[in-house]
Amino acid sequence: MKRLFFFLFFFSMTHFVFSQSFYRYRFEAPWSVSASLGPTQYFGELYSLWKYNEGVQPDWNANIAVRRVLGTYVKARVEGTYYQISGQDPPADPRSLRQPRNLHFRARNWEMTAIGEFHLKPVRQYNITRHFINFYGFAGVGFSTNDPKAELRGEWVALRPLQLENNPYEKFIIVFPTGIGMKYKANVWMDLILELNYRWTLTDYMDDISAFNVSEFYLDLVRDYGSNEEGPNPDRLRLAIRNPDFLRENGEPNVQKILDNRGRVRRGSGLTERFDGYLSLNIGVELYLSEDIWDNWIFRNRIREKRYRFW
Repeated sequence: MKRLFFFLFFFSMTHFVFSQSFYRYRFEAPWSVSASLGPTQYFGELYSLWKYNEGVQPDWNANIAVRRVLGTYVKARVEGTYYQISGQDPPADPRSLRQPRNLHFRARNWEMTAIGEFHLKPVRQYNITRHFINFYGFAGVGFSTNDPKAELRGEWVALRPLQLENNPYEKFIIVFPTGIGMKYKANVWMDLILELNYRWTLTDYMDDISAFNVSEFYLDLVRDYGSNEEGPNPDRLRLAIRNPDFLRENGEPNVQKILDNRGRVRRGSGLTERFDGYLSLNIGVELYLSEDIWDNWIFRNRIREKRYRFW
């Protein structure tokens, strides 16, 4: 009888301890924060992976985001991103006939977006029962700064204020992020994230190039340059036409040759895609904000403890 009583007591205490350990992590954490980084690839008049063989010419980006569970399969997130993009004619595919333009640009921009995530498996769950792998698609809307620059005489010159094509464009542009992602449950409080994100835009001036040639506005460029650099803004012509065939030996534009050619100096690429865009491939972590998150082994000071308690 004593052995039976001892066995029942031991079983009940073990069940109680196990239950307490399990229910300790049986909570919902609708809010989370994340951080990620990875390469960024620009698409536009100075780069076309889809049409030509031009390899990958990546820059980089980094972002932080705040997420909130809205439904069984849905999360919403607001994120901020710093990204760099660039493009240049060399080493363009010879079939594109772009090398003679000798154009280039770079941009350092900030982006803010609101995005909806649609997951393959439920996300409104207790953290301890969260799926180990969950794929998702997403779409959203936001805005980005737009500040392309080109190098002239060793300095990077902002192109937007110069209006090289006589077509002003805004400093802020609308972006539409779309893509797919995967989350892997690292522990109760954290997921690892892998995400592919393409931003569609409503502008053809992320690279400051849109017109196929300068024939419609070359007289304005020449007027600003003058016959011998004495015009009010000679940098407009210097940056609009970089083709060596239309430059003098000292590197300055050959005004007479441009006039004789009636401005038929190629600038754009004639691509069928109207607007520019950019692609990012990011890896990062998502941290779930639970009430006892600071009890996580990642955050606690365990220098004096004899062993780690992972779960």
